[in-house]
Amino acid sequence: MKQIKILYNDVLNDIELESASELMDGFGHRDLVENLNWKETYPYRPITLFNIARSNNSIFIKYSVRGSMLRAIYSNDLEPVNEDSCVEFFCKLPDSDNYMNFEFNCIGTCNASKRKSKTEGVVRYTLDELSQIKRYPSIGRRAFNEMEGMFEWELTVKIPFTLMGIDPNNLPKKLLGNFYKCADGTDSPHYVSWSPIKTKKPNFHCPEFFGELIFE
Repeated sequence: MKQIKILYNDVLNDIELESASELMDGFGHRDLVENLNWKETYPYRPITLFNIARSNNSIFIKYSVRGSMLRAIYSNDLEPVNEDSCVEFFCKLPDSDNYMNFEFNCIGTCNASKRKSKTEGVVRYTLDELSQIKRYPSIGRRAFNEMEGMFEWELTVKIPFTLMGIDPNNLPKKLLGNFYKCADGTDSPHYVSWSPIKTKKPNFHCPEFFGELIFE
């Protein structure tokens, strides 16, 4: 099982997200989203990295992506951002039957829910709840149609522990989770993961293949 540590930095408690994004370059554990689980059908793999760290009350994730196309047609939360140039974070508490999926397109639009499986027990976060997730996209927040070329972009997000059902004053030893890169609705659809997934067809909703995210 893959592992990564979620390091604590007290500076993250008191700074704006744009400053936190700069800080994350030199702090936090970095890893690659590089597993082509269905490479015969979907061989494209943009270069995707992420850094993860935490403050007293939130998880911070910074994604850095370089790829050959870019799309962001969705600008309203709860829209299907997985069809755009998208990065995702799925996680669960080890003793829970449910997990959470947080999905963001490259301009920071978010779709998220709590669920038991891809199709069962789905409870979508409300717009008020999603407004608690802070986002800093390097390319701004304006929507646009798909563009061809080589593009580099970053997205930093701040997800409150309380939104994940976690007491900030009583953190678990670890979470289980996975990180993804996808773009279902583009001319270069792809499905890449941090922790490998062993299914016949693309499916990110597989908690049995989550890795360990260890709090430090």
